[in-house]
Amino acid sequence: MSRARKLPVVLLHALPLASAMWQAQAEALRARGHLVLVPDQRGFGNAPLGTPRPSLDTVADDLATLLDEQGIGEVALAGCSMGGYVAMAFLRRHPHRVRALALLSTRADADSPQTVAERHRFADLMLDPAKRDQVVAATTPLLLGITARTRDTGLVDRVVAMAAAADPEAVAWAQRAIAARPDSLPVLRATDAPAVVVTGVEDELVSMEEAAGMARTLPHGRLVTVPAAGHLLPMEAPERVTDVLLALLDEAAAADGKEQDDTC
Repeated sequence: MSRARKLPVVLLHALPLASAMWQAQAEALRARGHLVLVPDQRGFGNAPLGTPRPSLDTVADDLATLLDEQGIGEVALAGCSMGGYVAMAFLRRHPHRVRALALLSTRADADSPQTVAERHRFADLMLDPAKRDQVVAATTPLLLGITARTRDTGLVDRVVAMAAAADPEAVAWAQRAIAARPDSLPVLRATDAPAVVVTGVEDELVSMEEAAGMARTLPHGRLVTVPAAGHLLPMEAPERVTDVLLALLDEAAAADGKEQDDTC
């Protein structure tokens, strides 16, 4: 078995959820013999928020520390939404550790001034006890595509419950960290690893054009579109996302085998 096939897989969750959103993929990949790490990002699940200023670089370095503690060097890295932003921050700070990259429901460019202001307003609302629950109930279902919202009330209820359980201070911190992120297109342009950009046809937060642009920017990138799915692809289309990740691991294995052949 090649080195690429033995790569640990890291799955980074979306805002305002936690690692449980990747349960289906983690179980499927482990059943196929892969080592899978699904960390709760700073402030979510069981991970403490701490006191640093909001920065995705801090979250990326948290992952690097976790990998060091586990004795892991290179990984296949997958991130959904906020997890994609963290993945790109990790790629910027630790490029030699990423052997394969999957970006789901995320964007590479920096926020516009208007979007930055909207994120800060949302952060303020999350810290207002009188408005928080109403905001969560109104906005969280929009993370799902129209198909899921109309046909899978169980999934809607599950996602809303996960969002309601998130620490409001962590959500506010994360929104401010996301708002401060730089343009990552130069980072993607310099990425030599096999990569895939995955987008839902019903995603109301990230456009198809944005996803296609990211895939074109990646030297070894390709675009996968998922019908009847929105922003939370790992939960809306679990089997399809698992298949995409397995195909990416196969691409990494093929690339690794070519490198070994070239050095013989």
